[in-house]
Amino acid sequence: MPQAGKYRIMGIDPGTNYTGYGVLEVEGRRLRSVVLGAIDLHRMEDPYAKLRYIFERVGALADEYAPREVALESPFFGENVQSMLKLGRAQGVAMAAALSRGLQVFEYAPTRIKQSITGRGAATKEQVAAIVQRMLQLTELPPRLDATDGMAVALCHYFATASPLLAAMGDERVKGLGGGKKAASRRGSGSWEKFLREHPDREVK
Repeated sequence: MPQAGKYRIMGIDPGTNYTGYGVLEVEGRRLRSVVLGAIDLHRMEDPYAKLRYIFERVGALADEYAPREVALESPFFGENVQSMLKLGRAQGVAMAAALSRGLQVFEYAPTRIKQSITGRGAATKEQVAAIVQRMLQLTELPPRLDATDGMAVALCHYFATASPLLAAMGDERVKGLGGGKKAASRRGSGSWEKFLREHPDREVK
């Protein structure tokens, strides 16, 4: 449980094969990673069993880490209606799990999250992970980058609510890694199909 003067934000990046999550602890301007990981669903064949498991695991994480707020990545809108439906359901049950605990819920578009972390809305998962690692001084990255995607959602919410000035620091974060705007946009997702190709580990992303 967080102590007085501290609060926690849980970020969730919903997916039907892997749902990434991260819990960020905030104390003034100090940020600390409490936990980050991914809910593994890729071996489950029943789509409804997946939704139930997402609901149960998100609820259990909320009970264990006691976040004050929950931030989720909103669905990426594209032409594949079936994929959007599956992703929307995953997001919906994660949201319902948080709401069932009486938590405040916030949503952010994928490009908004990448923009807040890297300064570019077309950044790759690897670039987001590298900057999350540096910002939170993580000794190593988790096995799956879905976890750092989840933490990026929590950081995006922090930047959006703690101080509007922090959200404007994105370009400098990218430059600090030797990237800059061109590096951040080099492999940017320009279409739904390209987005799917760049995320083969996710059923609907």
